Amino acid sequence: MRIADCGLQKTLQIRPPLSLPKIVLFLLLILAAALGCQRSRAGITVAGSTSVEPFAELLAEEYMRRHPQSHIYVQGGGSTAGIVAARTGAAHIGMSSRALLPEEKDLRAVTIARDAIAVIVHPKNPVQDLSLVQLNQVFSGRIKNWKELGGQSRPIVLVTREEGSGTREAFQKFVMKKEDICLEALVQDSNGAIRQVISNDPNAIGYISLGLVNDKVRALSISRAEPNLANIENGTYTLVRPFLFVFDREPGGEAKAFLYFTLSQAAQKLLEKEGLIPAALKPGANES
Repeated sequence: MRIADCGLQKTLQIRPPLSLPKIVLFLLLILAAALGCQRSRAGITVAGSTSVEPFAELLAEEYMRRHPQSHIYVQGGGSTAGIVAARTGAAHIGMSSRALLPEEKDLRAVTIARDAIAVIVHPKNPVQDLSLVQLNQVFSGRIKNWKELGGQSRPIVLVTREEGSGTREAFQKFVMKKEDICLEALVQDSNGAIRQVISNDPNAIGYISLGLVNDKVRALSISRAEPNLANIENGTYTLVRPFLFVFDREPGGEAKAFLYFTLSQAAQKLLEKEGLIPAALKPGANES
């Protein structure tokens, strides 16, 4: 496409495409405007991480069942978008699946649960375990064939999240360190989209929230540690990140009531049943 358009750009004076930061900013502004409209309705808006989103929806349904007069609207957009929405007031509560950056520390973040990142493949893929070093080499593009990992002689198809995703930032921190994810990787905008791609491709590998793994994909062991609650609690499975609710100030009203419900024993048991690790925080505890 780029080659075909080269001759036209000079004569037609086609504007160059927006840079990635400008595109991200543009999309965040659109999201903020949409959330602002929704916030004007009765009730509260919760927005951000697509990893946290399905669990927040579950909590909202249970909360509204107990409080029929209440209305909680949950939508995705990514961790960075959720933090921006909380800061600008476009949402009452932002959702993030990564820790706050230094420049975001003026916001208030409360850990509502902890989640493991699962590295997933198609159920027919014979590979069972990868080390962190192998995983780094796979996603940096240095290992390109499953044969090098004990599998069949087939090219590896990488699937990753978009820039601004909390899941991607956590994977970058835990696995990639200072290396970049290969530019050839397929980029998807949600955990569900990654799961769908991998469920249809025996050669694909990606990463999603452990709580969203189903029977259509299989989670690999990492350095011989299976991604389960026991290994997460004893520290042998290390790809663990926080799920946060983010506020621009001390929450009040319905937002505070929903936060307190989320940290209640009943809600934490609900999250644990869905594969998350309980927050073990008292209402109002701050994640600094």
